[in-house]
Amino acid sequence: MIKRVLLGLLALVVLLVLAVAVNTWRQGSRQIDVPPLAPIAVDERAAGESLAVAIRARTVSSQADAALNADQFRTLHAHLQARYPKLHVALERELVADLSLLYTWRGSDAAAKPILLMAHQDVVPIAPGTEKDWQAEPFAGTVKDGYVWGRGSWDDKANLIAQMEAIEMLVASGFQPRRTIYLAFGADEEVGGLRGARAIAALLAQRKVKLDFVIDEGLLITEGLMPGLDKPAALVGIAEKGYLSVLLSVAATPGHSSMPPASGTSAIAMVSAALARLEDGQLPAAIQGVAREMFETVAPEMSGFNRVVLSNLWLFGPIARRQLEAGASTNAMLRTTTALTIVNAGNKENVLPGRAEATVNFRLLPGDSLANVQEHVKRTVANERFELAVLPGATEPSKVAPTDSASYRLIERSVRELFPGTIVAPGLMVGGTDSQHFGAISDHIYKFSPVRARPEDLTRFHGTNERVSTANLAELIRFYHRLVEQAAK
Repeated sequence: MIKRVLLGLLALVVLLVLAVAVNTWRQGSRQIDVPPLAPIAVDERAAGESLAVAIRARTVSSQADAALNADQFRTLHAHLQARYPKLHVALERELVADLSLLYTWRGSDAAAKPILLMAHQDVVPIAPGTEKDWQAEPFAGTVKDGYVWGRGSWDDKANLIAQMEAIEMLVASGFQPRRTIYLAFGADEEVGGLRGARAIAALLAQRKVKLDFVIDEGLLITEGLMPGLDKPAALVGIAEKGYLSVLLSVAATPGHSSMPPASGTSAIAMVSAALARLEDGQLPAAIQGVAREMFETVAPEMSGFNRVVLSNLWLFGPIARRQLEAGASTNAMLRTTTALTIVNAGNKENVLPGRAEATVNFRLLPGDSLANVQEHVKRTVANERFELAVLPGATEPSKVAPTDSASYRLIERSVRELFPGTIVAPGLMVGGTDSQHFGAISDHIYKFSPVRARPEDLTRFHGTNERVSTANLAELIRFYHRLVEQAAK
């Protein structure tokens, strides 16, 4: 009897191993096979210098002061007009909300849905005290060692300059687009885009414009970030997480620290307990939606056990999920994240404060909603003494752009032509971009720029020693040139 049971178990194990092996083998590559495209000639030196000049304009934006550094934005505008004269003859230029730019290149077919290329002019400030850590002064726009150094070189002036260079080249070649092409360059993306991109989107909506697709900054061409994948991976953002900050505040009886109240009833104790419950009671994680599509696209290109696991999520899903939850970036793809960001209470060491408050930031996974997350907060805090307030800037998660569309395939094809051997897969944008404001006028919004990044480069984003190579800048120009040429012919 025992022998039969053991033989039965062994047979089941063999069948399971066989099923896993067959299923792994059956998961063929999803990459389109296209011949490499001979690179067009780009004046790499001149493009690098143009980006350097753009960096010297200190276009740091402010949420509170719309006019902050307005002279620097206008300096950037003057540079664009001087550097790209043919573009400024062929395209209509509009100032929106004083500092944001909208360019229109009219197509020959008024019935064809237009496309929109996006970038932003503004940058984040330099963290005080870190200036000495830069290898080149952050606003000097230094070109050295094959790189353009400075704040905004990566985020996001490289995309802006690359788009302008590409359109200038197309105009100079006599190219006439069949469909209208818009360029939108907001001036306040780093503080939410409420004055710039949102106003541009509203203006286009007022003009009854419906866009075929939008491409904005977002995910990158990464190398060495996915264990088991030895090829570069171009992740094209097809959705963007939502944003919600909740202010928790609670009142208590103030008093002298020599006579503290019962345990757990002070304002600080109640806030601390509420934050601990939110931290411990995270919203659930799952490999589904955009994350699942990304892993299923990448899996056939991987080697070893990683390929087996990601090709058989029906069996190894729980193991993969636990591993992915352990990393900050991968965890963010699986759930609506909870981040404890601000705590305020007390002003003297011997006084019990009469009030304590904390801010908790959530980044919402597509499928979640602001209302659901707010209900989660109330349920988890579970204390009627708390006041909960939603802070300004809350946004629902974006729609998910389809990957079976002509526009996604165009981006995919352009990457495969210009970056041979690079894997293309959909991804989720966990941060915010200006393109979130265009959901009402397009169902196909993609967040991608072909900036090359290795693990050691990621700290440069909003950090110290931000830079982009002039060779990569030339690749960006070729990408936008090819994309527009194919999309608008």
